[in-house]
Amino acid sequence: MTAEQTKMLVRRLLEEAVNPRNPDVLDEIAQGEFAVAARRWVRPFRDSFPDFTMQIADLVADGEKVAAHFRCSRPHLGEWMGHPSAGRRFEDVDEIYIFRVHGGKLAAAFGVEDNMERMRQLGLAT
Repeated sequence: MTAEQTKMLVRRLLEEAVNPRNPDVLDEIAQGEFAVAARRWVRPFRDSFPDFTMQIADLVADGEKVAAHFRCSRPHLGEWMGHPSAGRRFEDVDEIYIFRVHGGKLAAAFGVEDNMERMRQLGLAT
């Protein structure tokens, strides 16, 4: 796959599966344990933050790896990490993920999210 094709898988993950809450797209773009884990993550996260949006700040591809910088914003309307709804919103929280592509599909991901900033904005940490 070309760099543009591997980056397109990550774009589709956000634009077709995560943001619109359509996990069925994962059948087309993901495989194995990554697909299972993504399905388990999308629904509960959307329940806690139903109107969230993830935006792509940057994508860099090299071979079968794609590095992604996302920015997330959303209101906290359901339980998250044991915290009841704060009714507050967080804005532009950074997330960095490295995706591995295998056989033309997303096969694995490792990520770091700025949850401390997210919690600070939600009033759950100082």
